[in-house]
Amino acid sequence: MTLKSLLNSLSDAKQLQASSLPDGEISLVTSDSRKVKSGTIFVALEGGKTDGHLFLEQAAKAGAAALVIKDSRAGNLNLPANIVVIAAPDPRKTIAELSAALHNFPGQKLRMIGVTGTNGKTTVTHLIERMLGDQGENVGLIGTLGQKTTTQKAFDETGHTTPMAAELQEILENMRSDGTSTVVMEVSSHALEQYRVHTCNFSVAVLTNLTQDHLDYHKTMEQYWQAKALLFSRLQEKDFQGKAPTAVINLDSAYASEFIASCPKYAKVLTYAIDAEKADVSVKEARYSTEGSTFTVHTPVGETQVHLKLGGRFSVYNALAAIAAGLALGISLEDAVKSLESVAGIPGRFEAVATNPYVLVDYAHTPDGLQNVLQAARAILPDKGRLIAVFGCGGDRDATKRPKMGRIAEELADQLVITSDNPRSEDPQQILTDIISGIKRFDSNRMLVDADRLQAIRQAIDMAKKEDIVVVAGKGHEDYQILADRTIHFDDREVVRDYVNYKYAGQTS
Repeated sequence: MTLKSLLNSLSDAKQLQASSLPDGEISLVTSDSRKVKSGTIFVALEGGKTDGHLFLEQAAKAGAAALVIKDSRAGNLNLPANIVVIAAPDPRKTIAELSAALHNFPGQKLRMIGVTGTNGKTTVTHLIERMLGDQGENVGLIGTLGQKTTTQKAFDETGHTTPMAAELQEILENMRSDGTSTVVMEVSSHALEQYRVHTCNFSVAVLTNLTQDHLDYHKTMEQYWQAKALLFSRLQEKDFQGKAPTAVINLDSAYASEFIASCPKYAKVLTYAIDAEKADVSVKEARYSTEGSTFTVHTPVGETQVHLKLGGRFSVYNALAAIAAGLALGISLEDAVKSLESVAGIPGRFEAVATNPYVLVDYAHTPDGLQNVLQAARAILPDKGRLIAVFGCGGDRDATKRPKMGRIAEELADQLVITSDNPRSEDPQQILTDIISGIKRFDSNRMLVDADRLQAIRQAIDMAKKEDIVVVAGKGHEDYQILADRTIHFDDREVVRDYVNYKYAGQTS
């Protein structure tokens, strides 16, 4: 595609310099100056750690066909007069439009399903993907675990829950070219605010819940929910099949009414809940055990029993979200439930990795997430058993949630093992201190503090008896730990299995 054709796709950018446009084909749109070569459009993005405007000259020398800058940075450009410079109010929106046009707008030619919320996005996307796959569709899945299609066994890493705009458009086009008909994706608040999914036409948008997270970026809960709500307010009047979009909203969630109000009038709204009255999809008689969850689901098309292999109240919420989305997609209630009941588990989500003692690994890394997983574990705890919680908090992230997580663990667990998560550039000891500041009563008989996550997990297993449950929270599926100077291999599930085998089965650690 020529530069002229691509520039015609831009909604609010203007050309600053160069009277003529190059005739050659454009093969790449990127914000990484190291990738620039002939036939590349380089888009300068302002980031938290660096500023793409510092690399404009480098990109020009590397042969860029055009440069995109923020319009407020247009003064004092020291660039060759013959190079095309485009100024835009928000280059992040511009890179999304250019990338979509370069790849022939795949997000408008696929059935797109977006799931947003603080917790539960990964599980809900997997459940919806299973339902659609069981209907014979080749489904694309994009999220925290990476990206894959129904025909792939393993995920390809993407680096972000929602890939950056240029990468996302390439992924979508590759999926479409390979025969994918529907894409189910996690949509983060960062992605919405940064226009990463701009030009994607969502047929169904789902809200799982909204609790405190990412306040290091959004600053306030008001800004956080408004970022999430962009998935709904930007729904287009008709999807790629000419049908009105559907918004699936958790009526029990904070700001539920604000999310509903953010939906365009032409969008259908389908609500679900466990507690709230008058939800379209609701629950009766939920019961929980180590085998999973059992409940009766009531929907506009009838009600039926559901026997999930996934445990915990939060898993019921996730199932309700998936059922509501399935109904919006035309899947029968019977087929939707059959698919959900076949799901054995989601990697790192309330995943039982040992049974003697019983150890659960979960990705919970927010106050609400930790509360949910501990409450779920408490609900299946034997009468004489103790709940042992191993957790920490990530560095270089919202520090205000640390004391809250300490308080939650103190209230819900019998034994606390406080340790490191991904400390990144922060001092692990300071993170531990922040967590402990939320604890009302420092009791050495029920609290252990160890910044070494490996030793912390092992000590939790050492103190556990057969009737106890150990919850290792924070990292879930992750197989790495980010330290100040390096990233190391670290998988909570491997650590638990290896040590339990060593300790109780006589196998070598």
